[in-house]
Amino acid sequence: MRASRSPGRRRTRTLPRAPTPHPSTSCSSTAGALASDAARSPGRTDSTRVTEHSASHQGSHEGRHPGAAARPADPRGALRRAPQASASPASGGLPEQPRRAASSAASSAADAEHSQPRSPSPEPVRPPGPPEGSERRSGQPRPSGQPVAMRRDGDRLRFVGAATRRIARGIDLDEIVMGLCRATVPTFSDAILVYLREPLPVGDERPTGPMVLRLRRTDRIPDADDTETENGGTPSATAAPQPELAAGSAELCEVRPGGPLAEVLRGVRPVFADSPAALAALPELLGGERSLPTGRRAILAPLRGRRRVIGAAVFLRRPDRAAFDADDLLVAGQLATHSALGIDKAVLYGREAYIADELQRTMLPETLPRPTGVRLASRYLPAAETARVGGDWYDAIPLPGSRVALVVGDVMGHSMTSAAIMGQLRTTAQTLAGLDLPPQEVLHHLDEQAQRLGTDRMATCLYAVYDPVSHRITIANAGHPPPVLLHLGGRAEVLRVPPGAPIGVGGVDFEAVELDAPAGATLLLYTDGLVESRLRDVWTGIEQLRERLAATAQLTGPDHPPPLEALCDDVLDMLGPGDRDDDIALLAARFDGIAPSDVAYWFLEPEDAAPSRARRLARSALARWGLEEMTDAVELLVSEVVTNAVRYASRPVTLRLLRTDVLRCEVGDDVPQLPRLRQARATDEGGRGLFLVNRLARRWGATRLSTGKVVWFELARPQSGA
Repeated sequence: MRASRSPGRRRTRTLPRAPTPHPSTSCSSTAGALASDAARSPGRTDSTRVTEHSASHQGSHEGRHPGAAARPADPRGALRRAPQASASPASGGLPEQPRRAASSAASSAADAEHSQPRSPSPEPVRPPGPPEGSERRSGQPRPSGQPVAMRRDGDRLRFVGAATRRIARGIDLDEIVMGLCRATVPTFSDAILVYLREPLPVGDERPTGPMVLRLRRTDRIPDADDTETENGGTPSATAAPQPELAAGSAELCEVRPGGPLAEVLRGVRPVFADSPAALAALPELLGGERSLPTGRRAILAPLRGRRRVIGAAVFLRRPDRAAFDADDLLVAGQLATHSALGIDKAVLYGREAYIADELQRTMLPETLPRPTGVRLASRYLPAAETARVGGDWYDAIPLPGSRVALVVGDVMGHSMTSAAIMGQLRTTAQTLAGLDLPPQEVLHHLDEQAQRLGTDRMATCLYAVYDPVSHRITIANAGHPPPVLLHLGGRAEVLRVPPGAPIGVGGVDFEAVELDAPAGATLLLYTDGLVESRLRDVWTGIEQLRERLAATAQLTGPDHPPPLEALCDDVLDMLGPGDRDDDIALLAARFDGIAPSDVAYWFLEPEDAAPSRARRLARSALARWGLEEMTDAVELLVSEVVTNAVRYASRPVTLRLLRTDVLRCEVGDDVPQLPRLRQARATDEGGRGLFLVNRLARRWGATRLSTGKVVWFELARPQSGA
């Protein structure tokens, strides 16, 4: 390190180099060292490491690094320190006190300036926003001081680039509006108010009625009074009063057709608050009693989407900050344009997501039925929040004879097309189930329907029919993962069902198997998204599912099956990170069955004496069950239904009574025509049987079978019945 002996002499002597000062060295000694280095080697620049400081700590770092110049900041106001260059009074790099401390060193460096070319001092880059203030996320106090405005075109370009990137990161409406606010405060403005139309138009919709703007979000720099109040202090008496920039604005504003605000919004371009158009438009937007900063300290920027104005943004600055200029007007226009286009796209995206959710919701059963002898629970999980539609479905369809069809399927892919195909296949399955076809025949017709929809329409499906009277279940499979049966004792069993080929292959026969379904057992039907992922194969997942079911059943004991809803939730908890690659459909069925003592079944010959015999049999069954109070109503309805059956039947008629939570009567014959309810005339001798059934029964219906039809009705049991 070099030092001069006397300010008036040019001859110098060499002194031993002093050790590098510690970072805790005072500012004056650091400035002197920098000046000495400049005298020794004017062309050398002492560079330091770039560090990032928050705006909330700017005041403390300025005194510690007096020669550092600030770089442009990101929209949140976090400033970056530029590398320290050779400090000189001409470049403004030293404050007053360090300059006096280094005056002797600067005079000794004059000789070196004549002998060697001087290194140009880098021009300081001014930050695009206030170098001091409260950090927005942490809420630290903001030191007093003047914010520094953007003075170079490069600063504005970097700020606009960073701000638009922050706005573009938002997906939904709130994220985009928040991105606009956080990108501009405090870097570009001290406060911002964002107004949007209420309601926001979507796509090509033509809004009806007057335009109404709602204050969607406000943001501002906390005042000194706010900071001191939060810290528990009292406002300073010498603090300059600051106007309230973002509070007290009107929540709703109705834009008058042809008014000043409508004219400004129609013009699209941002305007200063002191322009004639804005002077009349801002009071209409903010409210009549709203006060604004004087001069060019406010900008009104319309937000225009693709086809129409969707709102407005107001940028505000305090009087102690530099006013907006013409270049700031261009920056405000860029921010408003990017925000408006982002909001327009977010609204369209929200509408598409809503349509997709509604499509998926309507294609899945809204509520599950409550058939006799079985309890049901279900779950559906989409593959991701951004793709809530898919081809997985489940269904439970009541069948004649108190049976129920359990269906689960999976169409290839999880898109709108897959959801549409799933809806068609589900409707076809419901229609085929109403015909009471065997499970293998149902899959065969589904395969034909998939081929009619297209050659690449592939799906897997599992169709099962449960009979609570016989305690049996018939299952047919079309390339679907096998079901799991959880027995009452806690043993989980993967049912051996012929896998079959997927639906849509064509020319494949499907095979059905009939298995026992004991009372208290639980059948679990699912799609491959539950057991298969990128991290595990399908059979590993099935084994994990079986073990999970067995472990859950042990918690409730061997004599009590686990609750269905809790069981479904526990099954979904087995999914770990990376296990959600596909949609998941889950259907659980608890088999309660109907005890043989609660079933009465007879065959009646199609003859005139059949109705009287049916009344006698029904009366004896009700007496055995202790339901004598229902005898009159049951005899009347059984007589009417059996009379209508034997009138056209050519084979024996079946009569069955089931005692569950209700009393159910079923009459079957070999005639496929379904009876119709009609209003009989006064002169008609018949046609009143179904009218009586409709008036006295709790529910009734008729279902066509492959061998004929079944007419059934239900009666509520009395409270005192056994």
